[in-house]
Amino acid sequence: MPELPEVEVVRAGLDPAVTGATVLGVTVLDERALTRYAGSGSQFEAALTGRVLVGAARRGKFLWIPLQPVDPQEAGAGEALVAHLGMSGQLLLRSPGAGTERHERIRFEIQHPGHGELAIVFADQRTFGSLTLDPLVPTPDAAPGGCGTRDASVPGQVAHIARDPLDPAFSDRRFRDAVGRKGSAIKRVLLDQTTISGVGNIYADEALWRARIHPEIPSRTLSTRAVNRLLADVRGVLDQALAEGGTSFDAQYVNVNGQAGYFAHSLNAYGRTGEPCPRCGRPIVRVSFMNRSSHYCPHCQAPR
Repeated sequence: MPELPEVEVVRAGLDPAVTGATVLGVTVLDERALTRYAGSGSQFEAALTGRVLVGAARRGKFLWIPLQPVDPQEAGAGEALVAHLGMSGQLLLRSPGAGTERHERIRFEIQHPGHGELAIVFADQRTFGSLTLDPLVPTPDAAPGGCGTRDASVPGQVAHIARDPLDPAFSDRRFRDAVGRKGSAIKRVLLDQTTISGVGNIYADEALWRARIHPEIPSRTLSTRAVNRLLADVRGVLDQALAEGGTSFDAQYVNVNGQAGYFAHSLNAYGRTGEPCPRCGRPIVRVSFMNRSSHYCPHCQAPR
C-alpha cells in the first residue's frame, strides 16, 4: 500500500496541474472505484462536471482536492474530491484524448488556465482504492488540514486520521504521551493511523531498524529518549524516501507521470530477509506480524 512518501509524490505532481482547473467532464468506467461514494456513477459525474479545483492536499495516506464552492456566498467549509489509493491505485496525468490506461476506472477531463486541457486518470489494478466526494469539516486545533493546504479543514472521512510526523502541526508531546500509555508493540503503535499517520509496514521497519528498537517491544517500556530517537528516525526515513520518489517494487506504485521511485535501493531491513544487516552483518529476519511481516536485525534490535 502506498505510504506517506508515495502519496506525497503524487500530491506534489497533481497540485500544479489541478490548481485553478475546471472539470470539463468525468467518465466512470468502473463503479467499484466509488465504494466510499453514496451515489451512482452518473451522479458522481454530474456532481463534479463544471467544478473548479482548488489544489491538492494530503494527510497521512489520504489525498484530497478541495472544490471551489458553486456559490461564493455558500456557508460552511465546502467539499472535496477525496482519493484513497488502496493497494494499487494510481492518479496519472495524461494528454487530452490519450488512450485508455490499463486498469483505468475513472477519467477526468480538465481545463487549466495555464496548461490547457489535461486528463487525470484513476487506475487501480486491485480495486481497493476509491474516489469520493466528501464535505470538509474544521480541524479541532484550527491548524491547516494537511500538506498542501492553508485551510483549517479536512474531509469528514479523514477527520479521524492523526497528523503525520512531517506536518508542522504534529505534536511530538502528544505522540510521546500516546506511546507511554500503550502496552502494545511499538510497531503496532506506528501503524495506528489514529496515533501517527502515513507510516506503513515498510517505513515502520526501516525507522525501527535505524533506531535499534525491536518491533515487538511494548511501547510503554521505551524511555523518552528512545521515543524521541525513534520519531527522529521516522522523519529521517520519510524525508529520504520523499527525496528518492518513494518505494516501488513493481509497476503498482508510480508518480503522476508513470515513473517509479527508487527508495527500494536504500532499504536496510524491509524485504531483505537473510541478507546481512548493513550495520552488523548478521542476517535480517522476517517474522509474521499483524497479518503482514516484520523485518529486523535480531542483534542490533535485540529487546532491551
